[in-house]
Amino acid sequence: MRQNRLILRFLGWFRRIDKLFWLLMLIIAAFSLLLLKSVSRATNTDYYHTQLVVTVVGLLAAVLLSLIDYEHIAAFWKIIAAFCVAAMVYTLFFGVSVQGSGGVNAKAWISFAGRTFQTSELVKILFLLTFSKHIAILREKDQIKNPLQVFLLAGHAAVPVLLCHLQGDDGAAIVFFAMFLCMSLAGGVQMRYFVLLGVVIALCVPFIWNHVLSEYQIKRFTSVYNLDDPTVQLNEGYQQYQGRLSIGSGQLFGKGLFNGNRVESNLVTFQHSDFIFSAAGEELGFIGCTAIIVLLFAYLLRILYIASKARDDLGRCICFGFFGLIALQSVSNIGMCLALLPVMGVTLPFFSAGGSSAVCLFLGFGLVQSVYMRRTGVEGPRLHATRNLKVDFRKLKV
Repeated sequence: MRQNRLILRFLGWFRRIDKLFWLLMLIIAAFSLLLLKSVSRATNTDYYHTQLVVTVVGLLAAVLLSLIDYEHIAAFWKIIAAFCVAAMVYTLFFGVSVQGSGGVNAKAWISFAGRTFQTSELVKILFLLTFSKHIAILREKDQIKNPLQVFLLAGHAAVPVLLCHLQGDDGAAIVFFAMFLCMSLAGGVQMRYFVLLGVVIALCVPFIWNHVLSEYQIKRFTSVYNLDDPTVQLNEGYQQYQGRLSIGSGQLFGKGLFNGNRVESNLVTFQHSDFIFSAAGEELGFIGCTAIIVLLFAYLLRILYIASKARDDLGRCICFGFFGLIALQSVSNIGMCLALLPVMGVTLPFFSAGGSSAVCLFLGFGLVQSVYMRRTGVEGPRLHATRNLKVDFRKLKV
């Protein structure tokens, strides 16, 4: 009897999910595992098995999150926001530095149980909830056009952006900024404020270039357009130059999975994370690279479709925020691998190795699924808080 009840609950959940979105997610996850299995040949680190565990855990977490109504998670947005600030500040003062690609040395990780976790990755997903809830409240009160409230919205987004910058992780700061823009646009913030923001940024560019950017960051901008210079190829442009060679060497069909000589020789540094696209280029060629781009593009389109079906402003903004996250990281990562954009230290979503990044992205996937499953107002499991902010799990139903 109990087994039949579980089967019925599973079938009920399966009927409500976005099956196409799940299919895209599973194909991308499998593609990533194949690439990391090949890349693992070059080092003593088994990225494949680590990513396999992370993928299973992430997908299970996504299922659990999709079972809960996103609206009732976002109801705790003030507590979530306080936790995010505390986590980022703790990392800033007590975190550990991990050497990244292109010379970055960001203090953006915390260490426990012998492993490191990048707190900004979790905060990105929690920011989807806090900022979307902030916008939903303003829309409910018809204050989204109030200049003071728009300024406070910008201040909300400025907190993680500035904390990431102080940690030395400007790549994450730019991701937060992209999420802020997408959610603000979806939330109905007037275009005049985006124009004003663009003017302010343009006026601040000289100051940022001369007083904010570090020397290695400036070299990233200058080297990407001077990769034909042998001196640049051997120094600050080495990673992008080698990555471009790897992609070009694959030609149309590639050298075959597990057959890339440059992948096996580990000529491209951080090819398991930031430059996983170069490994795909060598072993799977133009066809493989195109497949990655098409999969990510289809994934983004599906997010927009779910956003269009969302039952409220909160759900729509969550989807647009996740869209901004995936889109910015995809364009930035592929652009830097093709030597079209400077290196930002941003991973390719779901494809790159990285436990904290992958698990948190799966949580974002689960949130978007939660939005889809309640697109017609069908009640899902809810979090009911008592006066002591305790969760009554007895009322969670599928």
